[in-house]
This record gives sequence, structure tokens and C-alpha cells, in this order.
Amino acid sequence: MSFVAIIPARAASSRLPGKPLLDIAGKPMVVRTAEQAARSGAARVVVATDDERIFAAVGEHGFEAMMTRADHATGTDRLAEVAGLLALDDSQIVVNVQGDEPLVDPAQIDAVASLLARSPEASIATCASPIRDEQALFNPNAVKVVCGLRGQALYFSRAPIPWARDALARGGAILAPGLPALHHIGLYAYRCDFLKRFPALPSGPLEKFEALEQLRALENGFAIAVLTTDSHPAAGVDTESDLARVRGVFANRL
Repeated sequence: MSFVAIIPARAASSRLPGKPLLDIAGKPMVVRTAEQAARSGAARVVVATDDERIFAAVGEHGFEAMMTRADHATGTDRLAEVAGLLALDDSQIVVNVQGDEPLVDPAQIDAVASLLARSPEASIATCASPIRDEQALFNPNAVKVVCGLRGQALYFSRAPIPWARDALARGGAILAPGLPALHHIGLYAYRCDFLKRFPALPSGPLEKFEALEQLRALENGFAIAVLTTDSHPAAGVDTESDLARVRGVFANRL
């Protein structure tokens, strides 16, 4: 199985301006992410950016970068442009590795690519882990996914799904024993033919209300295979406290 890892990275961030270039143990965050991706089985690792500074920093550390348009609405749209620029075959598998996840597990990158390779009916593969506490279940920032018996996604939501009717009949926020609640992990593998079609797909009401772009695929009839893993990966970097946490991890490693 061959796959390409593409890392979308843009400088604009409302909470952490210039986030991909923030220093983590002597290297920019996006370079730390590229290092992790390079430890996977990816045949090629490419950083996709609309910023000349990011492009230059990636090249200075020996990784491949490509300039993209600045008007992409989502990281997936940016990936689609790069897939076209690289002239990737329609059957090629592309893994989207978020540029603000310098602790991404290389084995998980391999696992999601492998799942898609052995799921011919799916256009996308992604990951999820069991929810083990009610805080995550009722947290709208923790995206949930429910799956069918064949392991394909039925729906993604910020709401607590599935809803345990009897356990929650009296109100309160509890995690019903045995509830098959899954916390979605935002790591995706795509078939390149689907990736190239994604920007032209109509955005439906579910995507708009939930603000979850993966719902665009479901609303347009494309299947998403879901790998369930017992371990939830380390969170990415969205805030100053996230940055301090990740810097601490790298300091301990060094």
C-alpha cells in the first residue's frame, strides 16, 4: 500500500497568529509535524501552504512544500489543489495530517491509510476512540461519530450521540453504561479521485449547522470508514496553554 501525506498549513489563526512557525524545541511546529509524518509509511510528505515564510521554513529543514491559493475555505480544499498540482493518480491514497499536531502518532497515520486501502466501498477513512466520561460526551467541542455495524460513519455531531433515552430520561448529564459513544479523531485518508471532487460538492444544511466539513461527504452519499482505536491521540495546538504543553513534551524528550 502506497500513500502520500499532505500537511495543510496556513499562517492565519485568530488565537495563535503564525501558528505553524511557532518554535517547538528549536524547530517550527509545522516541521515537527512533518517529522512525525515522515516516520510513518508515507511515500511522500508535502506541506501545503499559502505563506512564503512557511514555504521557506519547511524547505530549510529539508522537507517538501508547495504553495497553494490563499482563498481555500477548508484544509481539504487545499489538499485537493495539491493533489492536482502533483498529478496524483485517482487511486492514490492521501492522508491529511493537520499542521498543528506535532505529536501525531505515525502508526495512526499508517492505520487510517491501511483502513481505506482495504475498504473499497469508502471514499474516506478516519478514526475514533471510545468516550469514557460524560464531560467528553456533552462537550460540543468534542465531535462524536456513530457507526453502522460495518464500521461506516452514519453521522458526526457536536451533540451527545447516541442518545441514551432511558438513562437520560430524568435529566442530568451521565454516560450510560455500555453506550457505544465514539470521540472522532480528525485524521483523514482520502481516495484521490474523491479528493479532487470535494471542492465542487454542494455544502448541505447538516454541514452548515454542525460546522463539520466531513458531513459534506455523507450528505452527498459518500461512505466514510471509521477505525476505532482504544487510545485517543494528544491534542493539537490551538491555544497558548496547548503550546506550553507540547513544548513541555518535547523538552522532556530532549
